[in-house]
Amino acid sequence: QVQLVESGGGLVQAGGSLTLSCAASGRTFSRYAMGWFRQASGKEREFVARISSSGGSTIYADSVKGRFTISRDNAKNTVYLQMNSLKPEDTAVYYCAADRTQYGSRYAADFEVWGQGTEVTVSS
Repeated sequence: QVQLVESGGGLVQAGGSLTLSCAASGRTFSRYAMGWFRQASGKEREFVARISSSGGSTIYADSVKGRFTISRDNAKNTVYLQMNSLKPEDTAVYYCAADRTQYGSRYAADFEVWGQGTEVTVSS
């Protein structure tokens, strides 16, 4: 089973960009679909994006489509979330998660392994 560590969060002005990284331990990373979720203060965790185990398939939440890009490098055991045109409503703790299926889903309950989260704050 993989273990996940996110990094790259921080404070950014509206309209700016950040790239989050999620490094996975273990030899089986390429067998996992990977997802990014976020949780704003006082709100439920919500789906952001997911990528298939091969990287060939991606899906996004409507709220981030066209602004965020999920990608992965299986040789480096890392998944990324490139975030552009950030808005104050993107402020949240961002979590990466792993699902030991080829395609994964947009549902948090389907993901078996979670990182500790990295905080993103977008100022207006």
